[in-house]
Order: sequence, then C-alpha cells, then structure tokens
Amino acid sequence: MSTRRLRFHAEPFVWLAFSGGGVLAAVLLPVLAFLFALAFPLGWIEPPSHDRIAAVVGHPLTFLVLLGAFPVILVHAAHRFRYTLYDGLQVKHQGLVAVLCYGGALAGSFATLVYLGNALTG
Repeated sequence: MSTRRLRFHAEPFVWLAFSGGGVLAAVLLPVLAFLFALAFPLGWIEPPSHDRIAAVVGHPLTFLVLLGAFPVILVHAAHRFRYTLYDGLQVKHQGLVAVLCYGGALAGSFATLVYLGNALTG
C-alpha cells in the first residue's frame, strides 16, 4: 500500500485561468468589436442609453459574471504579453516582467471589482 502524500500544485489552476480567459476573449471580443466598430457607428443598431447600461451592469448576476470574466481574460492577456516579451523581444528580466504582467492583471481585476461594486451599489 502506498503512503504517498498529495501535494498542491498551482500550475493547473493557472492553466485553467489562461485557457478560460482565452475562450472568453475569443467569444466576447469579436462581438464587442462588431458592435462598437460597425453596428453602433453605422447606425445598424441603436446604441443603448447610459441608464440601460447602468441598470444591466448594476444587476447582481451581471456583477458576478463580469467579476468572473474580467480577471481570467486579464490573466490570459498578461500571460500572452509576458511570453511575447520573452520570446519575441528577448527581454532578459524575466522576474520583473512576470511581476509587472501579472501585477497589471491583478490591478485590473481589483479595478474591475471597485468599478462593478460602485455600479452595483449605486
């Protein structure tokens, strides 16, 4: 009988956030680009009013969905940008680049929480 201890590894969770953010970005960004680059400016669709957007963003379910979506998209973008700097531009300061990229994702996630919290309360 084996008595191996299971160890916690964070890497699967990082890959889950990376791949989930990639899927969300691939699904959401083309729709947003179509709406804000073509449909609204060309008058194909009437843009929603500020009050309507505030009402949708202020709903608790929308709060939870956006609070889940934005951080994983930001982690995905940070990871891609990090390895673009490493492999594409051959930046040698890997620790600093990692801290700046993932720190930016963390700061963006916090800003999302603050903004959505303000929209929810008011």
